Amino acid sequence: MRLRKQMPIRNRVALAVATFLALLPTAWANPKFKVLYRFYAGKYNDGGVWSGLAFDRKGNLYGTTWGGGANGEGTVFEIVRSDKGTWRKKVLHSFDPRTEGNDPGGTLLFDGDTALYGTTSLNGPNVSGTVFQMTRTSGGWTFQVIDDYGSYAGVVPDQVGNLYGSIRPGEYDNGAVAELVHSAGGWTQNYLYSFCAKSGCPDGAIPVSGVVFDGAGNLYGTTEYGGTGKAGGLGGGTAYELQRKPDGTWEHQVLHSFPAFNGDGMLVYAGLVMDKQGNLYGATAQGGAATCGTIFKLTPSATGWSETLLYDFPQRKDGCGPASSLTFDAAGNLYGTAGGGIGDCNGGCGVVFKLSRAARGQWKYSVLHSFQDYDGALPSASVIFDKKGNLYGTTGLGGGGHSVGVVFEITP
Repeated sequence: MRLRKQMPIRNRVALAVATFLALLPTAWANPKFKVLYRFYAGKYNDGGVWSGLAFDRKGNLYGTTWGGGANGEGTVFEIVRSDKGTWRKKVLHSFDPRTEGNDPGGTLLFDGDTALYGTTSLNGPNVSGTVFQMTRTSGGWTFQVIDDYGSYAGVVPDQVGNLYGSIRPGEYDNGAVAELVHSAGGWTQNYLYSFCAKSGCPDGAIPVSGVVFDGAGNLYGTTEYGGTGKAGGLGGGTAYELQRKPDGTWEHQVLHSFPAFNGDGMLVYAGLVMDKQGNLYGATAQGGAATCGTIFKLTPSATGWSETLLYDFPQRKDGCGPASSLTFDAAGNLYGTAGGGIGDCNGGCGVVFKLSRAARGQWKYSVLHSFQDYDGALPSASVIFDKKGNLYGTTGLGGGGHSVGVVFEITP
C-alpha cells in the first residue's frame, strides 16, 4: 500500500466510524454543552473542522477548516470571545492548494503567542501537503510555507524551537518521522525514520498521528498499519519509539503491534499521550471484542512494554471508533471523541467521552455529550481544557441548517 494513493485521512476516519461504531453513558456531574460557533456553507463559505483547537494567552481559539475560504480549500481561523460572551470568527488565511497545500488536519501549534505552525495533507508543490508558519504582526498575520512535504497531523517543538512530526511521503512512500531544523537561513528537513523499510512493513506503515516527547528527548507515536500483529494486509498498526542516540542518530523500536492477541484493537489513527510515570495511552478505531475500537495503555518495564486494555467499546450507541488522541485532566482522567452515539447521522453523530480512574486500577467510561446533528456531527479531533476546567472541541460536520461543523464547549 502506497501512501500517495490513499484517500484523505478524514474520509478514511469517517468510513471507519460509519462502518464500525460503542456503550453505557454516565455523567460528569450533569455537564453543560454549548455551541460557540457554527460554520456555514454558502453565504459564509465555511468548511468544517477535522482538527483540534489551540488557545492563545488571552483565551481566544485557533483552528483550521477543511473547506471554505477565498479558494474553497480551507482556512486558518480565530474565534474571539466578546464581552457579552458571544464568539466571533475571523479568517486569518485561505489556502491556495497549488502552492500551500490544502486539507489541513493537524492541531495548530502556538509558539509564544506570536507564531502558529500547522500542516496540510494534500497538494502543494510536491502533492503531499506542506508545513506552514504564520507570524503575528502589527498589521495581522503573515503566511509562509516552511516545508514542501506535509502531514495529516500537527507538529511539536523541542526546547530550541525545532519541529517534529510524522510527514509524507518518506523514503519508502509509507510515511516518516521528520525534524525541521530552524536556522538563520530558514528551515531544513531531516528524516529521522522512514517506515516500511522491509517487505510487509513489520516496523509500521502510514503514520497519520503526531509524535510526543518524553523527558529524555525520545519520540513516541503510532502508525495506522503495519507491524507483526495478527491482522490481514499490512497489519493492524503499531506504537513505536524513536530513541535519540548520543551521536545524533535515532533508533526505531516497535513497542506494540496491533492486534497482538484476540480482542486487541487495530487501525490506529490516534496519537499517544504520556502520563507523569512514563506510561503511554492511545486509542484504536477498530478491533476489540465488538470491532468498535479500544482505549489502551502501554507500560514500560525492564523487559519491554506491555499493553493493557482500559476500555473495549462494546456497542455503537454510546460511542465507537475513536480516531483522535486522548487528553488528560489535572486528576489524570482521560477525555476523547468517538463516532457512534444516538443522533440522526448514519451510524450515529458521535460522542465526547471521559475515562475516570476508579479503584484497583480500573477505569469508568462515561459519555459527556452525544451529538444529534443539529449541535454538530462526527467529532474527529482531540479536546482541550481551559484554565477553569472547561472542555472545548470541534466537529467536522453538522450544526443545523447549512452548517458544516461547530466549535463547542462543555462545562462541568
